[in-house]
Amino acid sequence: MSNLQYIKEDIQNIAEAIEAVLGVDVTIVNQDLVRVAGTGTYLDKIGKKVDGYSAFNKSLTERIEIIIDDPSCDEICKECYNKGNCKEFAEVCCPIISDNEAYGVIGLIAFTDEQANLIKDNKDSLMNFLRKMADLISSKIKAQIKSYEVELEKKKLETLLDSIDKAIVSIDVNGKIDKYNSKFREIFNLDNNIKSKNIFKILKFINTPTVDNFKNNKSCSFHYKIDGYELKGIYNISKIILNNELKGYVIDFIDKKDAIKNYNKINKDYKITLDNIIGNSEVINNTKKEALMASKSTSTVLITGESGTGKELFARAIHNHSPRCDYPFVAVNCAAIPDNLLESELFGYEEGAFTGAKKGGKLGKFELAHKGTIFLDEIGDMSLHLQAKLLRVLQEKELNKIGANSNKLIDVRVIAATNKDLESMVKKGTFREDLYYRLNVIPIKLPSLKERIGDIPLLIDFMILEYARKLNKDVIGIDSDVIELMEHYEWPGNIRELQNVIEYSVNMSSTPKITRNVIPNRVNNIESEEIVVNDDNIRTLEELEKREILKALNKYKNYKKDKELVAKSLGISRATLYRKLEKYNIISK
Repeated sequence: MSNLQYIKEDIQNIAEAIEAVLGVDVTIVNQDLVRVAGTGTYLDKIGKKVDGYSAFNKSLTERIEIIIDDPSCDEICKECYNKGNCKEFAEVCCPIISDNEAYGVIGLIAFTDEQANLIKDNKDSLMNFLRKMADLISSKIKAQIKSYEVELEKKKLETLLDSIDKAIVSIDVNGKIDKYNSKFREIFNLDNNIKSKNIFKILKFINTPTVDNFKNNKSCSFHYKIDGYELKGIYNISKIILNNELKGYVIDFIDKKDAIKNYNKINKDYKITLDNIIGNSEVINNTKKEALMASKSTSTVLITGESGTGKELFARAIHNHSPRCDYPFVAVNCAAIPDNLLESELFGYEEGAFTGAKKGGKLGKFELAHKGTIFLDEIGDMSLHLQAKLLRVLQEKELNKIGANSNKLIDVRVIAATNKDLESMVKKGTFREDLYYRLNVIPIKLPSLKERIGDIPLLIDFMILEYARKLNKDVIGIDSDVIELMEHYEWPGNIRELQNVIEYSVNMSSTPKITRNVIPNRVNNIESEEIVVNDDNIRTLEELEKREILKALNKYKNYKKDKELVAKSLGISRATLYRKLEKYNIISK
């Protein structure tokens, strides 16, 4: 739609005013030569196009003023498509120009000798008058463009605010609400009629900002409670300054649950690499080599293994070793999300896709992981319906959001994991065969803790050091008979169960070493005859060295010159100690 069309009522009024003053028929065309206004003969021709070559066309394209006082001999009229049937006695054309762009033409047409004489006798004053009318239309066009731009920016701002996953509101210096997003209303259960209301009356926990208290109160925790609804979180206040004058504030609110969830999502194992995965047994070293090779590829990876063997840890390490390490790693537990919600969680949805859909729609995990890696844990629990959608994403490299009219291309590396036997599920028909082969391009099987008994002492020493620091306990080691017990325990929960046992034992211990009387009964109750010392179970010198370094670090962790004391107790120099710490990737305070 042309710009003149937006102000057609104003243009029609101007055309009628000109006709009333001059007594001559008026027509106004836009840049497509379509009549947008007219009087007299041209009133019924509004909306129709001026065909062929004409004075209007010449005036518009060349941006010139034209006066035709004798159509029978004028050069322009000789090429007119209507030559021979023309009923016009005279014509005047004036282009409508704004910012060096022609938007249309004002035309005066005489159909009688009297009207023609008026044009001939008043050429200069008539043209001057039309210029002023064209300028008037031009100014209205500018105002209309400006109004459209303002409206567009307003819409952009509203869309931007609603797309932010944080509640935001802006207020003036007195607390009157100006702008806010939908999340602000949602988290505080507010209605739509809050504009211009005072925020300090609605949210009484906000401290009124002043010059004196702003610094102290610009970031505060809050507890909102009304009619049985309760919300805890943090709010931040920022000033709005224009020309060095305070005009108001912007306040954003973070739900504490969301804040903790997002923090953990970002920071948990964020920089985990294969070097951080503890163990020197042959089986775990081979697994690390496979994972490192997998990290250099873009093919899908299927990690299998018992629960608690560290599947997500390996997935994160593969991502962090890959060329995608600077892009998102998004983890999804397919078993933890109900099937009816998992589809929207994975693929997202458009606004209005279903009852209860968020305004603006929702980004799915695949979109969030664009250019990065998505980790689909417990893939064996995914329904056949979603398996089909996932297969399409893997095959076509595009996804279809719920309620979308078209597909969207994505670039995501998929790592899946399961503790189930997918091959057996394929035979039973509970897992798609085609999806299984799409996922199982690079298979990585994680060993159970029972298969890597030689790593248990290393894992124990590392965990004691970690939990002693976390719990502020002076536990520096473990008795050898307890290690022997743990080496003969079955560990059905694998490393996760070992962590549980060590954390419990550190909590219960009142001595520097974990003894048999503080470990959980399930581990302690192994019958002595079940414990057979295996003389072939020889630990490597590196395993023993790393264990002793961890013990020494834990023992002297609260000393000012801890590294000096650690080095001295181990009988090595500080320089050698630092080399060992780097070699074994031991992070100490």
